Amino acid sequence: MTRHLLEIDDLAPADLIEILDRAEEPAPPPALAGEGMALLFEKPSARTRNSMEMAVVQLGGHPVTIRPDEVGLDQRESTEDVARTLGCYHAMIGARVFEHSKIERLAANAGVPVVNMLSDDGHPLQALADLLTIRQVFGELEGRTVAYIGDANNVARSLGLGCGLAGLEFRVASPAGYRFDAGDIDRLRAVGVEPQVSDHPMDAARGADVIYADVWTSMGQEDERPSRLDAFAGYTVDDEMMGATAPGGVFLHCLPAHPGEEVTRGVLDGSTSRIWQQAENRMHAARGALWWLLDQP
Repeated sequence: MTRHLLEIDDLAPADLIEILDRAEEPAPPPALAGEGMALLFEKPSARTRNSMEMAVVQLGGHPVTIRPDEVGLDQRESTEDVARTLGCYHAMIGARVFEHSKIERLAANAGVPVVNMLSDDGHPLQALADLLTIRQVFGELEGRTVAYIGDANNVARSLGLGCGLAGLEFRVASPAGYRFDAGDIDRLRAVGVEPQVSDHPMDAARGADVIYADVWTSMGQEDERPSRLDAFAGYTVDDEMMGATAPGGVFLHCLPAHPGEEVTRGVLDGSTSRIWQQAENRMHAARGALWWLLDQP
């Protein structure tokens, strides 16, 4: 049975730790030697394209980046037929899409491992990079506390699931209308985390080891920007909020950021920020995940 990485809770806790260990291997084997990996984009991304292409190269493979106009999922060709076509040529497929169902349909028809490079429901490769960064900063994961401040979106969902698998405490502060729903809470509990949900950012930040933020208005939500700016007033991560963290507390952000909205420029560029280490770890975490998938029976 072909293994895929469609969301972080596709992994067992031991799988997640093995991927992080492999991510830090300085000389990975050429697991993709002579093979290609199709990288299919409905949404553009600087970090995802660069990190994934380099991860494939570091495993000895050849990345083939495919723009949305070159395929047109369910427009020029059905998602199922695109999956079958790419599976003829490539050892793996990565896809960055809007609807999560397209990732599931690709996986059901490709015949090779499929990796979710982002969907509206989840961002597992980002969560792996986040956890790798936290482990590098603190030396361990278990027992640390992550406070996510902002929209309970795909990034927050994957991060929370990853925290549960790795034994971290997870807090989230979001305004009404932008919180996890009951299904999300049940899913988080299923991996061992009881999310502490609040609408007071300072309460979530107090004593946390990591403060995490994402943009308030994601790609495809531009029409909602005015209402979102109103809803998230008071949720900006600033020096005062970082000062409420545990000693040694750090700031993370999946990028790109909107300075002055979800975080101040001072925090982004300040001494507690680990955003560039985190961005680099997108490549290392992807490499570890791809190598691990290729080794699955």
